[in-house]
Amino acid sequence: MFEKISLKTNDRVEFVDITSKIQNAVKKTGVDSGLVMIHIPHTTAAVTINENADPDVAADIKKEVNKIIPFDDNYAHLEGNSAAHIKSSLFGVDQTVIIKNKKLLLGTWQGIYFCEFDGPRSRNIYLKIIEG
Repeated sequence: MFEKISLKTNDRVEFVDITSKIQNAVKKTGVDSGLVMIHIPHTTAAVTINENADPDVAADIKKEVNKIIPFDDNYAHLEGNSAAHIKSSLFGVDQTVIIKNKKLLLGTWQGIYFCEFDGPRSRNIYLKIIEG
């Protein structure tokens, strides 16, 4: 089963908690047990799993990533968004989560984040939900 989630980001760099959107997509399919593969079809965005109980964690990650990979660093790519491409490659565009009893099998404090590195933009998230 294939699902598409669309979202609009608001900032240049932003971590959007998409856990409930993915859970709702899984619920819609009725799959009791299996996998959900999450794919971000963009070269300046990514997906990660991390703590979502305290929003300061995402803020800290954003701060440190921007420090390590600055927006302006004499990059050769003329479009001016090389930092976003690098961040996307480091985080990655895919995650897989187990589905058990129709729910995402995540740790107590874990959430799934869409990582925007070149916003604001309209973005898509593709889900492949596999029963089994």
